[in-house]
Amino acid sequence: MIHRLYPLLVSMALLMACSRNPVTGKREVILMSKEQEIALGQQSHPSVVSSMGLYEDQKLTAFINEKGKAMARISHRPDLPYQFYIVDSPVVNAFAVPGGYVYFTRGIMAHFNNEAEFAGVLGHEIGHVTARHSARQQTSQLFGTVGVLAGSVLLDKTGQLTDLASQGLQLALLGYSRAHESESDKIGVEYSSKNGYDAHQMANFFATIKRISDQSGQAVPNILSTHPDPGNRYSKVHEMAKAYQTANPATYQVDRDAYLRMIDGIIYGEDPKQGFVENNMFYHPELRFQFPVPSGWQHQNSPAQFQMGPKDGKLSMILMGAKGNSLDEASQTLVKELNLKVLESNRTTINGNPAYVLISQQQPQQQQGQQQQQPSAANTLQIGTWLIQYGNSIYAIHGLSTAANFQASFDTFQRVAGGFRSLTDSEKLNRQPERVKIQSAPRSGTFQENMVALGMPVSRIEELGTLNSLKAADQVDRGTLLKTLRR
Repeated sequence: MIHRLYPLLVSMALLMACSRNPVTGKREVILMSKEQEIALGQQSHPSVVSSMGLYEDQKLTAFINEKGKAMARISHRPDLPYQFYIVDSPVVNAFAVPGGYVYFTRGIMAHFNNEAEFAGVLGHEIGHVTARHSARQQTSQLFGTVGVLAGSVLLDKTGQLTDLASQGLQLALLGYSRAHESESDKIGVEYSSKNGYDAHQMANFFATIKRISDQSGQAVPNILSTHPDPGNRYSKVHEMAKAYQTANPATYQVDRDAYLRMIDGIIYGEDPKQGFVENNMFYHPELRFQFPVPSGWQHQNSPAQFQMGPKDGKLSMILMGAKGNSLDEASQTLVKELNLKVLESNRTTINGNPAYVLISQQQPQQQQGQQQQQPSAANTLQIGTWLIQYGNSIYAIHGLSTAANFQASFDTFQRVAGGFRSLTDSEKLNRQPERVKIQSAPRSGTFQENMVALGMPVSRIEELGTLNSLKAADQVDRGTLLKTLRR
């Protein structure tokens, strides 16, 4: 009898979970309520801020909130408590968290060349929220038995993982499907057009994204990507913009000069005060320390941690703050939180700083209902940790690899940790960031001619062209506002 009732109960539960999608109008199984979406956003926001930092610019913050809330009012879900933020990252990106939290990096704000480009991306991100893409994705993953909590690093005030926050972060960072991205492109065209912007500019920004992708060598074949190719999106969004404007004749605005004047002075690229790499050395002017970066290693910096490693991915190193008021307390906390089995430990000094060295292995977590993988040197994570007391803080430098590869990697880990020392070079301590400087073209001629006339090096013409959405040979009229870079 129980076996007969089970399918009926499941069907009833799914029927109760069915809701009408506000964008498509279709009934869908969504296992996340509006209240849960809002809670996800609220729980995730502090971790987004702590990991990336907010970009403090009152003018830009007021701008994105004004434009964002105006667009939210004409969206399919105007009742959500939308929040809009600029995060302090040079990466060209925008993303949304369930419940109406929308984030733009300062990197993408610097690369927009008019208000209409911004509006198109704003509409796209609000579209992810209104179409409930995160909720739909979570539901499909649940049915596919794919967990959404693995790998989350969000902590609450007590340092414990919070279910809501971890779901929110994972949903924000998981790539949406091609169908969801295409749907959000369509919504972006609709929302930005309803607010009076020329959606053709949204399409043009995908050309900028493609140039950035090509320059960084990160382009992937379209069939392997969860995101539609930027080049394909350029064509499709132009088609959608043309169809919308044909059906709704009006004067659609671009607002180039006003936008460029507004971003005059925005930080471009890495902000040195948060740390920077130069000549195989990482420098942190605010915290006043430095340590070596092995030649050829890739690296990524954020307010929360600095990560680096070789391209083959066989090992990596992470610098981060350690919890505790002493080396002993920091060591004990680390072992407990990461579930480590300590193999070796000893005290030492590193360039005059008290330090504690741990060699450990991370013990596998027993997953209920899953067959436990037999541990081996090939699948066991081994960690070399150097806890260094420097000033009033304790820093942890972790070297990670498989147990099988650890001995071969140890010399590299030790050389990096042993190179941790105080930073006293005044030039590094006082390094200023590059900023976007808006200047008028001094003559009618090519973009390259004007950049050279404005003191920009020829070696950076392609980079500056991407920033301005112009090619070297494009003709520019005298007086046209252009982005240059100044320290």
